[in-house]
Amino acid sequence: MATRGVIPASLATGAVVLILSGCGTSGCGTVSSSSAAAANRAEVPTGFDPCMDIPQSILDPEGLQGKQVNDFQADAGKTLWHGCVWSDPDGYGATIQTTNLTIDAVRDKHFPGTHEYTIAGRKAIATDQSEQDPSEACTINAEPRGGSLEFNLDNPASAPKTGRTNTCQLARELAEKVVSIVPATV
Repeated sequence: MATRGVIPASLATGAVVLILSGCGTSGCGTVSSSSAAAANRAEVPTGFDPCMDIPQSILDPEGLQGKQVNDFQADAGKTLWHGCVWSDPDGYGATIQTTNLTIDAVRDKHFPGTHEYTIAGRKAIATDQSEQDPSEACTINAEPRGGSLEFNLDNPASAPKTGRTNTCQLARELAEKVVSIVPATV
């Protein structure tokens, strides 16, 4: 179980594996050459910083605390993911990042368990990108201009507060709260 202010081991381990394998937080699936080329040219969208712009009034009811910056850069020094990780010692851990991957680029990866819908008036896609039990992890990308806002939730079945709740349901509820405060110009 995570302790106050500490990233859950599964999130920290996953980040290390992704970085060492050369993959981003959106996984290592096959991306079409046009999507990959577009992703390599662009940095993360600006105008919304998950680390600074998500108010405590959203984080506190979720029990999310212990903010840690979690950025990923390409070899060329371009930031491909920018955001932070929070955790609830008795619940789920969440990584919320802006990324240059668009909804189309995520769709092109053909991840299992893909569902598309609208969150706060924006296109969104939920995918199973983890090697964990699909009931314990979920990724949702919601669309701002020039990329997406990515929510990665890790919800171990052993978590006393949330372990019996569908992780994609938790991710969608969190995404609804956060995406609703993203400026319309982003």
